[in-house]
Amino acid sequence: MKVLKILGAVIGALLAMAVGSFFWLSSSANAKLAQTPSAHQVDFPIPVPLTEDEIAELSRDGERPSDEELAKIAMERAVERGRHLLAARYPCAECHGSDFGGGTMVDDPAMGRLLGPNLTLGKGSITKDYTAADWDRIVRHGIRKNGTAAVMPSEDFIAMSDRELSDIVAFIRSKPPVDKEVPAVALGPVGKILLATGGFRLAFETVPDHQKAHPSEPPQAEESVEFGRHLAQVCTGCHRKELTGGPIAQGPPDWPAAANLTPHEQGLGSWTFEQFEAVMRKGIRRDGSALGLPMSGVVPYGERMTDTELKALWLYLRSLPPTPMGS
Repeated sequence: MKVLKILGAVIGALLAMAVGSFFWLSSSANAKLAQTPSAHQVDFPIPVPLTEDEIAELSRDGERPSDEELAKIAMERAVERGRHLLAARYPCAECHGSDFGGGTMVDDPAMGRLLGPNLTLGKGSITKDYTAADWDRIVRHGIRKNGTAAVMPSEDFIAMSDRELSDIVAFIRSKPPVDKEVPAVALGPVGKILLATGGFRLAFETVPDHQKAHPSEPPQAEESVEFGRHLAQVCTGCHRKELTGGPIAQGPPDWPAAANLTPHEQGLGSWTFEQFEAVMRKGIRRDGSALGLPMSGVVPYGERMTDTELKALWLYLRSLPPTPMGS
């Protein structure tokens, strides 16, 4: 009987410790989400106005189009550029839905329910009164309009230029309004533990310099290492900063480790461009098997990349120092 009492006391103490630890971790996670990091204030036009050279090309017999006509053409061109950016290079629809009215980032009992907000101008939109500075802070810094930390993969977008962000905003605003209320972030037990212990870092924590100016224009779209480096930034959220791969902290537990994209023997060392293209555009590995999640979700974007974009990305990956997996 005495042994049972001791055993019961031990079990009770362990349960109390477990409950206390969970509440501490939960409180720590909530405190992290309530942080109010600072970032610079930027401004850029939406859409970006036409250049003088573009205006000259539109002028006939020396007659300049009206300001209203120029503004309309600038918007049309921005929307088309934004359409391509979101179709081929920036997978915003994966979290915010194909209509940008809200979607699912993660919906897992252990990790939590992280939903992409409604970005359209319909009811439930979080962006109706967004300024350029608000778009900059949430997309490129991981900071919400109210100043608190966001569960937003901004580390993927820190290389995005002002023009690209302006074009994306122009395209999203051109979409039909969606009336949809999206619930707030709700972390599960594993999500809270990872956030509290640093296993899952908020995006603002991964941005190296919140005061650094962003490029106003993207690199020239050509088959170059520089352009490829620009394109590859969106891969770092899963494949890590140095693109060496490894476990994906932000993903569900059943996701496989991200591949090593460097020219190391554990990565793309012996690959050809044709094999890389088959993975990106057809979802077929070198052994002929089909890609699984999450990489299979990238294939539609690879299909819509231009040849120049895909070759530039390949050139950049080949230029990286060969580095072991996860280093």
